Amino acid sequence: MTDDARTESAPQAPESPQAPIAAKHPQVREHHGHAFRDDYEWMREKDSQELLDHLAAENDYTAARTAHLAALREDVFDEIRARTKETDMSVPVRRGGHWHFARTFEGKDYPVQCRIPAVPGDWTPPALRDGQTLEGEEVVLDLNAEAAGHEFFSLGSFSLSSDGARLAWAADTTGDERYLLRVRDLRTGEDLPDAIPDTFGGAEFDRSGEFVFYTTVDAAWRPDTVWRHRVGTPASEDVRVFHEPDERYFVGMFLSRSERFVFFVTESKVTSGWWFVDAADPQAQPQPVWPRAEGVDYAVEHVVVAGEDRFLITTNRDRVDFDVLDVAVADPTGPERPVIGTAEGKRIEGVDAFEGFLALSYRSGGFARVGLIPLAQDAPAQDALARPAGASAAEAGPYGPLDEVEVDEPIGTLELGANPEWAQPTLRLAYGSLVTPATVFDLDVATGERTVLKRQEVLGGVDTAAYEQALRWATAADGTQVPISLVWCRDAVPAGWADGAAPAPVLLYGYGSYETSVDPFFSVPRLSLLDRGVVYAIAHVRGGGELGRRWYDEGKTVAKQNTFTDFIAAADHLIAAGLTEPARLVATGRSAGGLLMGAVANMGYDRFAGISAGVPFVDALTSILMPELPLTVIEWDEWGDPLHDPEVYAYMRSYSPYENVGEHPYPKILALTSLNDTRVLYVEPAKWVARLREVGADALLKTEMVAGHGGVSGRYDAWRERAFEYAWILDVLGAGGAGRPGHGGSGADRPEGVPRG
Repeated sequence: MTDDARTESAPQAPESPQAPIAAKHPQVREHHGHAFRDDYEWMREKDSQELLDHLAAENDYTAARTAHLAALREDVFDEIRARTKETDMSVPVRRGGHWHFARTFEGKDYPVQCRIPAVPGDWTPPALRDGQTLEGEEVVLDLNAEAAGHEFFSLGSFSLSSDGARLAWAADTTGDERYLLRVRDLRTGEDLPDAIPDTFGGAEFDRSGEFVFYTTVDAAWRPDTVWRHRVGTPASEDVRVFHEPDERYFVGMFLSRSERFVFFVTESKVTSGWWFVDAADPQAQPQPVWPRAEGVDYAVEHVVVAGEDRFLITTNRDRVDFDVLDVAVADPTGPERPVIGTAEGKRIEGVDAFEGFLALSYRSGGFARVGLIPLAQDAPAQDALARPAGASAAEAGPYGPLDEVEVDEPIGTLELGANPEWAQPTLRLAYGSLVTPATVFDLDVATGERTVLKRQEVLGGVDTAAYEQALRWATAADGTQVPISLVWCRDAVPAGWADGAAPAPVLLYGYGSYETSVDPFFSVPRLSLLDRGVVYAIAHVRGGGELGRRWYDEGKTVAKQNTFTDFIAAADHLIAAGLTEPARLVATGRSAGGLLMGAVANMGYDRFAGISAGVPFVDALTSILMPELPLTVIEWDEWGDPLHDPEVYAYMRSYSPYENVGEHPYPKILALTSLNDTRVLYVEPAKWVARLREVGADALLKTEMVAGHGGVSGRYDAWRERAFEYAWILDVLGAGGAGRPGHGGSGADRPEGVPRG
């Protein structure tokens, strides 16, 4: 047989699918003497058939390009599901006269909210019983039943009246975060005629249960108005209680834990204002706590000291990493008293007040921690750390010394759990790390005794001791030390890997915006990567909040590029240390972290084999120049105001990913987005991918046509989406083999949950 004959008879490889080529309809944007030609801005017309056809073609192309990963996707999905305890129950939380908890069931996407009566004075949660109904159990809200017939379902409000007789709940069935608010009579299980469309999330009952406070948004999707609805009356009769005309501020409201006050809050990225009304008179005119002052960020908590109503104010007014002050409710702008004294080395994030103690949330050494401050009710307020030597608690004042709740690992996250009750004698806490599954426990405030109530179960014979974590430090261009958290499976990486003996495939995650801290936590889907020898790393870059307010300030507005260069420094550190190499390194981030991915693709393209960007904010300058878009004006505190400031315009133009696509090699790129996302519009990644294709980049775009910023709803679809992304990442890393038997996990990665991001 001739060579030609052998060639002719051999099986032919399938032709590679052709990437969609987006049409160009040039538009010119002019600001501050600069003109930018945008060939793809036409994609902003969401209802355009040309746009919908283009997105469908992109989805088809992505499906064809990733068809060879179908078996791997199914393996990862099966691992997640097999290692998940699908029929499960959350730890019950005491709320009024009931214990509330959520159940999940195998085969069902959404939880079922349930409750049972509580015995007065008994603070011991009922025992968990897999699959068994508890005595007196009733269903409060079955999200599976409410989601029936909808491709998308998201719960936006879930508020119980104080007497437990009514539930205010709201749902979004498209992904645009506009919720239909309803009121359910829990004595009958039926919804009342009350139905209010287009509300924002977070409705709240007043203390009486007669009124529901809710928020609506303006044309730019900014929550700007609080309304008061009397249950049983038409929505047309609702009263506007509070309105914020300044487009820089979000508006919210909530009932204090003590149920003494209703608070109304306005917040920008750097400034806040609080108002209050007595909960016994919900129709009263809101009164300010402090006058709003530019650059002063504060939050308010109600506490009772020796029978007197006081406000605890957590603020950055005098200390960049925040203080806690005590003021009288009767005169909140009057005399102030410090609550915790010196807080050197701590970034105070908030204080929660209870009848007999305070719980302080703060960051120490980069990690989330909680401390207790005992509260004596028979003494006047005094600085807790200024008590005379040998003084008794009564002589020293009501605020005792800060006692940090100890944790066993140097790397880990300790946070407050659900603690809704004013008079509770225990504090619900949650702890986890990169190698320790989430553990929920109650701390007896009087005795210090801990009662572990639940530890996240990982099925399939997983031995969590097989996983290790470490903290390393990279040196940024300006000398700043940037922390990197790492987790890996000891048996799946090369021997001596942690010492640089042999490189391993690494997935490097980053965010770096809004002072959001990326805390170490256990992720079961992530185990499907670790068991295939992939090391998961988190670059805690500036713009986040891990190391205090300064860490945030040095990664925002005209210092934003520090976020990008910090991430590249983290990649360089991992490569230089021999832990990985560019051909085995993939970067990933979502939303504002997607902006980071786009910038890194332009600036540090030679360090990475691939980049996965979820709902990426990659056309940042165009969006921040458009005040009519959702969230834009309020975001000027985060990014700067390029519309009115030519220096900010020039700075953002220097890094905005879409405008800086260059004639150089790019890593493989996967962009994931949702058509109904109101935070980062689908048009940004769509334009970005079209532009990347012009310079020869291998870029894929996948658009969920019925979803929002958080992606698809329902846990099974969410697992499939995670499996899709992980299969692509494993393929790029060359680590797509089977996972190690007996290792893996369950549950989805924690969402960031921040405004643009």
